[in-house]
Amino acid sequence: MVETQLIPRGIKDTRVLDAMRRVPRHLFVGEPIQFKAYDDMALPISEEQTISQPYMVAIMTELLELKGGEKVLEIGTGSGYQAAILAELSQEVFTAERIPVLAKIAEERFSALGYTNIHVRASDGTLGWPEESPFDRILITAGSPKIPQPLIEQLSDQEGIIVAPVGDRFSQQLIILKKSNGSLSEQFHTPCMFVPLIGKHGWGGNKDF
Repeated sequence: MVETQLIPRGIKDTRVLDAMRRVPRHLFVGEPIQFKAYDDMALPISEEQTISQPYMVAIMTELLELKGGEKVLEIGTGSGYQAAILAELSQEVFTAERIPVLAKIAEERFSALGYTNIHVRASDGTLGWPEESPFDRILITAGSPKIPQPLIEQLSDQEGIIVAPVGDRFSQQLIILKKSNGSLSEQFHTPCMFVPLIGKHGWGGNKDF
């Protein structure tokens, strides 16, 4: 996967590549499709959600510019694979999942794999995790019409970075938002397609959560 999909597409951060080598992706999908776990594609998990394509996991992680000491917030735990990659590369990961059964399954996986620096809760991720803020990095793993304002507010003012897929329900583009001393800047990156971010500050507003 790393040698044939990630490196040829320009993933250069050796720490990200090493993390992708270490984390056993097949343990984050159902047994019937484990043989596809390292293929170049997103895969279905329960509750009509997906585990992202390996390249998308790698590029989003690389864009976070993790050095090892960061406190990271992930919105959309899903299978837990992305959170495990983040946990390999940062000090502490807080991950919010709106579907309780997915949060529970992911938490059990983290425990089985020995991760002690991942904290999971079932909640509306568009509200963030205010009592644990500020966060050095925030990663949104579902498509949103815009970056939720609570997440911008919970981002550290000292070189904080948010990476998020932003667009309509069927097509998005990765946005890198950087925050420094009260100033915000945005850059546009890879086109992508994610399941919709549901919640008060995502698709559907209050009626969906």
